[in-house]
Amino acid sequence: MVVRRDSAVGEQGPAGGKKTAKATKKVAVKEVAPAGPAKKSESRTALVRRARRINRELAEVYPYAHPELDFENPFQLVVATVLSAQTTDLRVNQTTPALFAKYPTPEDLAAADPEEVEEILRPTGFFRAKTKAVIGLSKALAEQFGGEVPGRLEDLVKLPGVGRKTAFVVLGNAFGRPGITVDTHFQRLVRRWKWTEETEPDKIEATVGGLFPKSEWTMLSHHVIFHGRRICHARKPACGACPIAPLCPAYGEGETDPEKAKKLLKYEKGGFPGQRLKPPQAYLDAGGKPAPPLGAG
Repeated sequence: MVVRRDSAVGEQGPAGGKKTAKATKKVAVKEVAPAGPAKKSESRTALVRRARRINRELAEVYPYAHPELDFENPFQLVVATVLSAQTTDLRVNQTTPALFAKYPTPEDLAAADPEEVEEILRPTGFFRAKTKAVIGLSKALAEQFGGEVPGRLEDLVKLPGVGRKTAFVVLGNAFGRPGITVDTHFQRLVRRWKWTEETEPDKIEATVGGLFPKSEWTMLSHHVIFHGRRICHARKPACGACPIAPLCPAYGEGETDPEKAKKLLKYEKGGFPGQRLKPPQAYLDAGGKPAPPLGAG
C-alpha cells in the first residue's frame, strides 16, 4: 500500500528531491498495474469486494463527506438541488442566501414575482427555466402538501423540476432515507472503476446499488462525488495523488507523477475553498475552507 500512503491526498508529498519522486512513481506503476481487473475476467464476488473496499478507502480519506449545498431545511435543499443543474454547488450556495432571505417558505416563493426571482437566480444560468421550476414546485408544495416537502420518492418526483437524482439527494440528506445520487461525477467514476457499463442514470443506480447494502447508499454517493470533484476529475484525473490507485482499472488515464498530480487537486486537498459557505464543523476541523460569498474576491 505504498501508493495509498505516499500519494493519497497530497497532504504530504514524498520526501527528498527528484530521485525520490521518480522512485515513488516507479513503485506506483509496479504496484498498481496488476491491480486493475481485466474487463471480462472479474467475477461478481470480486467486483463486490473491490467496490466495497474502494468505498471503505474513500471513507477514510473523506470522513467529513457531506452534501455540498447549503441548506437549513428540506425546502431549501430541494430548491438548491434544482438550481444546481448546469452549474456548480458553489454558485448555488452564493445565490440562495438572497433567495431564501426574501422567500423563506414555499408559500412565499409560490407567490413571488417571476421577474424578481429571475434577477436573483441569474448567476446560476438558465435562470428563466429555473425560476419557473422553483416557483412551480413551491406552488405544488403549498397546494398539495401543506407547505411541507414530502418524504416519499413517489411524491417528490411529481414536483416540477424534481427527478430521481434530486429526490434521492433530498431523501438521503433531509430525511435520512438511503438513496444513490447519480450525478455526472458519480457516473464518470463508477464507469472508470468498472462497477457498471450502463450509461442511463436509473440503470447505473440499480446496478451500483446492488453492490452495496442499502444503508450505505447515501454516504457512498458523498464519497464518490467528493472524490470526483477533488481528485478523479473528468479531463485531468490526478492518478498520482489517488488513494485508491491500486484498485482502479483506469489508473494511468491521468497524471501519474505524484508531484504533478498534487498540483491538480481541488478544494481542501489542494488548499482551496470548498463549495459551501456554511460547511459542517467536521469539514472545517479537517482543514476545509468555506467558500466566499457571491461577489467576493
